[in-house]
Amino acid sequence: MARKSKGRQKVEMVKMANESNLQVTFSKRRSGLFKKASELCTLCGAEVGIIVFSPGRKVFSFGHPSVEAVIDRFLSRNPSNHHLHPTSGTMQLIEAHRNATVRELNTELTQVMNQLEVEKKRGDQLNQMKRVSQAQCWWEGPVDEMEMPQLDQLKSSLEDLKKNVSKQADRVLILNTTNPSSHYFVGSSSHQPVIPNVGFNGNHHVMPPHPLPHLDGWNHPAYGHFF
Repeated sequence: MARKSKGRQKVEMVKMANESNLQVTFSKRRSGLFKKASELCTLCGAEVGIIVFSPGRKVFSFGHPSVEAVIDRFLSRNPSNHHLHPTSGTMQLIEAHRNATVRELNTELTQVMNQLEVEKKRGDQLNQMKRVSQAQCWWEGPVDEMEMPQLDQLKSSLEDLKKNVSKQADRVLILNTTNPSSHYFVGSSSHQPVIPNVGFNGNHHVMPPHPLPHLDGWNHPAYGHFF
């Protein structure tokens, strides 16, 4: 059966009591925070430094051009003198090359994250299609995953199938008994109609094998019964 999704819900801004949910939420929000900081650096050329302590007291950081450079600049309250009064042209080239490299890497990271998001949505769509397909063709799934109404319906359909197979075998047996020699001569043809079986889904044609002859008490050929 297809499960109904609750959709996107608003999260109350209070500390989570469940430790497992807290860890998962921290990991997701931390990645989102660093992604937004990276985008800010790429789009605006901002210098950003972020330090985060997890609930387990682990340290995570993000910095552009580096965490150390941002912290040093903040502690010294020095408005980036190396940009206003460069000491040499070499330092300017190194700084420009490093900034270009960081911007390129940030752009690639953004593209990869966007592609990952697209693939996640595609995976969700495929899972939804799979659930819908399983709900429509539930009899093709494992028996141990079926619910009681489905099991009752499957049992009833299989019993009907068995009855239809038995009736078909009886009809074929009667037709064969009226003309038994037609099965023992090479080249003989039979134009007897084949009665289709209507079983589960009504798609199966059951053709039972020809019965083997045996002698009855009067040494006359007789034919066995299948069901």
